[in-house]
Amino acid sequence: MGRTFLIRTFGCQMNEHDSERIAGLLESEGMEATTDLEEADVVVLNTCCIRENADNKLYGNLGHLKSLKDRRPDMQIAVAGCLAQKDRELIQARAPHTDVVFGTHNVASAATLLERARLEGPVMEILEESEAFPSALPARRDVPWAAWVTIQIGCDNACAFCIVPSVRGREISRPPAEVVAEVERLAAAGTVEVTLLGQNVNSYGRDITRRGPLFSQLLRSVGAVDGIRRVRWTSPHPKDLRPETIDAMAEVASVCEHLHLPLQSGSDRVLAAMHRGYTSERYLAKLAAARAAVPDLAVTTDIIVGFPGETDDDFAATLEVVAEAAYDSAYTFVFSPRSGTEAATMADRFVPPDVVAERFARLKVVVERSALARHQGRIGRVEEVVVEGPSRKDPEVLTGRTRQNKLVHFAAEPMGAGTFATVRVTGAAPHHLTGDLVEITARPRHRTRIAVSAV
Repeated sequence: MGRTFLIRTFGCQMNEHDSERIAGLLESEGMEATTDLEEADVVVLNTCCIRENADNKLYGNLGHLKSLKDRRPDMQIAVAGCLAQKDRELIQARAPHTDVVFGTHNVASAATLLERARLEGPVMEILEESEAFPSALPARRDVPWAAWVTIQIGCDNACAFCIVPSVRGREISRPPAEVVAEVERLAAAGTVEVTLLGQNVNSYGRDITRRGPLFSQLLRSVGAVDGIRRVRWTSPHPKDLRPETIDAMAEVASVCEHLHLPLQSGSDRVLAAMHRGYTSERYLAKLAAARAAVPDLAVTTDIIVGFPGETDDDFAATLEVVAEAAYDSAYTFVFSPRSGTEAATMADRFVPPDVVAERFARLKVVVERSALARHQGRIGRVEEVVVEGPSRKDPEVLTGRTRQNKLVHFAAEPMGAGTFATVRVTGAAPHHLTGDLVEITARPRHRTRIAVSAV
């Protein structure tokens, strides 16, 4: 029997895609994936470090794994990802039963490092820059009808609250021809939806050329690939949302009517302290331009509550912008100081936890009010969905996702994940829609599982 592996992933889509690559590399070495933690020969924890509770999750998992390793000394434990890049030796100091620690630029070495650890003992290897663009690696994709495609790694911004530039490095854009070639291979294998990934995705290409808006050109090229019915992209920065990108969203049929545009704060004073590079007025102007150009555009956002020095007036400004923006949904976060960021040095300006909690609750009310109103406006409409599978709460109900990235629950006979169907919306809640099946419009055409390599 071959060795088995299990990967647990924390964090963003970039971490999820890195886990797909790690899984692809381990499979290429003859290992098999398992979902049984008790039986796994290798356990990889692919970590995030954006928020403080990421540390708690990691060391909680490592503590649980110690008892397994005590019973099975040959079991290997690896810690990868952003927290590994940041904490380095600290991980093995706090959890000496960890066999391998490798960072965000070492994904290609995952299998080699595990083998070294088997022969030599614990290994810690952190590179400061990637030796090769990570998408040039095999990937084990568990969602065969949809795929993430990395177009850029790293970030050149200096947001005061964000650790990403420290753990992901400078911006590096992948050549457009390589991106399109990967999407063509995915389409040939039956993938119908791709999400273009980058830490600052809409600044794509500025390290390649200054002569034109490469991201909008890439959207058009990817959208033209035969077989690709939906194109998404994340995560953008408002200051880099250009008119050419909005035009591409409006003109390319396969580019979905969904824009994730992180606000972070509605206070110009706080935005300046965060080094975000825009004002609330400029933000709302770009949002208005996108909505004017793209009919039925759904807009989501990120908002931080309690950034150091945030006053009642600052928070009131945020509520005003959120109400005006009328988001379809929002990811709301309590400020979390991360060592190595500018904001972490502002301890004398930290907002008391009880004040933050009260503001957070008020923000949730405003966000959910607009989300519910937007969803209620869809009642009676017929929406195209891609079926994702049975509902986790009710296996008699299927879930699908619209082009606007809205989750729809509807009763229907079982059908394969990746099926396209139309659903008449009959009900709305802040975070989902409900409806009735109208008809199936396209059956899945993907293979059971896709392994891709850009090599």
